[in-house]
Amino acid sequence: MEQKKETTFKESVDLMYDRAVKTLNLPIGLAEQIRTCNAVYQVRFGVKLKGEYKIFVGWRAVHSEHILPVKGGIRFAEIANQEEVEALAALMTYKCAIVNVPFGGSKGALKINPNDYDEEDLEKITRRFAHELIKKDLVNPNLNVPAPDMGTGEREMAWISDTFQNLYPNQINGMGCVTGKPVHNGGIRGRTEATGRGVQFGIREFFRHPEDLKLAQIEGGLDSKKIIVQGLGNVGWHAAKFLSEEDGAKIIGIIERDGAIYSEKGLDVNDVLNYIKENGGVKNFPNSSFTESGQEMLEKECDILIPAAIEGVINSSNAARIKAPLIAEAANGPVTFEADSILRKKGTVILPDAFLNAGGVTVSYFEWIKNLARIRFGRLERRHEEMKGKLIVETLETMLNAKVPNDLKNKLIEGADELDLVRSGLDDSMRDAYKNIRETYYSMNNVDDFRTASYVVAIKTIAKGYESMNL
Repeated sequence: MEQKKETTFKESVDLMYDRAVKTLNLPIGLAEQIRTCNAVYQVRFGVKLKGEYKIFVGWRAVHSEHILPVKGGIRFAEIANQEEVEALAALMTYKCAIVNVPFGGSKGALKINPNDYDEEDLEKITRRFAHELIKKDLVNPNLNVPAPDMGTGEREMAWISDTFQNLYPNQINGMGCVTGKPVHNGGIRGRTEATGRGVQFGIREFFRHPEDLKLAQIEGGLDSKKIIVQGLGNVGWHAAKFLSEEDGAKIIGIIERDGAIYSEKGLDVNDVLNYIKENGGVKNFPNSSFTESGQEMLEKECDILIPAAIEGVINSSNAARIKAPLIAEAANGPVTFEADSILRKKGTVILPDAFLNAGGVTVSYFEWIKNLARIRFGRLERRHEEMKGKLIVETLETMLNAKVPNDLKNKLIEGADELDLVRSGLDDSMRDAYKNIRETYYSMNNVDDFRTASYVVAIKTIAKGYESMNL
């Protein structure tokens, strides 16, 4: 008997959307309007490198323009393709709606392995790609605002921002054409860690609700919970670092390209990351057991499994053997639609990517606001807060006739800086989003998992946007 083909990433996103739409009573045609990717632009361009021309192909998809600008990262990856870009753009639309960030969804990609080029050539390629997108208003602070994604970072965003501002020197909001820039080039503190920090805040919020923990048959807090992380890139490393260092969780397994390592006593993620940088993989990492099969590590017993790398790592071939009672989707689309159905029947609780991966776009929103306002967060109120804190300390010391301990005094006096405010805003956004998701889950009889609940939250928000447009 021929085995059924696994759904693609885009098919999975659409099927999960369709499942959620069935629980709602939308006007005829509106569900299809929300689901449809509005436009996809494909570009091919040549760049002269080392005396010869090379041709590159890239995409920028705009999924929904129910609110402008649209938002979404640009990835540099050899595996990039148009269908993936469309799926990621759709997911961005839903993410923004779930965390109440006023953006539509977009996504971009360049089919390239950035490691194959030196910095000079990569800058030429990036600036040329940016130029092609800018010509079509697909990089524009008012219409379409990219950000870093797989294979890109602060450096590439700085190149794109500079390219735009050179083309439009009179555009006062030009710096806001991209987010994820270096702080000295209009970026915001906390953006690099934002997606991983959002994963931490989302998991923390789940653990604040005993009723939700019962669904996963988990008891107690995050302290000493055993976690396996797949992918120690920017998102996976930050999430694992914060959960272990700040919440007391234990990272017992890490899966990388060359295999996986395991230690019941726990792994120091900083040491592992440094080892990967020096050795190109995790094999032979001290005081751990190694297996070449990352798949085997995915199926190992733990309290929380965090897939933080690529799409489709949990699929119909392995879903039944996943033992983790809680899966926290730090990556985009790590669980296929077929796997999701299997896991739901098993009772596995999934914190979905459309919610848990939204930390990056939330802090990108803060950066975009900062660029448009042209003022650093905290600049107006920080010293005022310090004065109020000092007054509180002086009042306490007068009333108690005793000195306030220095460590407590410093905490009371110190005013919030930009990083404090960014983290506070991200925490608040993730908490509010989770509150709406769980309220939807518990209030709607035809919604039986958090993923469907998150999509319902998104669809309701987007539907209001389209209905108010009176098209």
